[in-house]
Amino acid sequence: MKRLHIVTLFGVMLATPLAAQSLSGTYSVAGTNLDGSPYGGSAEVVWTSDTSCEIVWTTGGTTSQGICMRSGTVFAAGYVLGDKIGMVIYRIQSGGVLDGLWTVSGTDGAGTEVLTPQ
Repeated sequence: MKRLHIVTLFGVMLATPLAAQSLSGTYSVAGTNLDGSPYGGSAEVVWTSDTSCEIVWTTGGTTSQGICMRSGTVFAAGYVLGDKIGMVIYRIQSGGVLDGLWTVSGTDGAGTEVLTPQ
């Protein structure tokens, strides 16, 4: 029985980087700002290691860059928006859709964002 657990654990460790990297690519972005107004655009996720990635959002005339990672069914990113630091937490849905909430340091409330694979 102990051997089965070790083999299972090893299999999960090997599968995680591949599962994480399956989120690489281009996404369409649909979200709401902190005031509830809508926005749209695109995002690109590129894996830079087995455990981390870079993400770039282009929404309206704004481009933001961040670092990201996956843990199970959660995908999270920290980013810089102008002179502020922000964070977004997505739940991974079927088909690779990322359904998230975001905020920016020093502000109240949260915006929403859905990334849909293109």
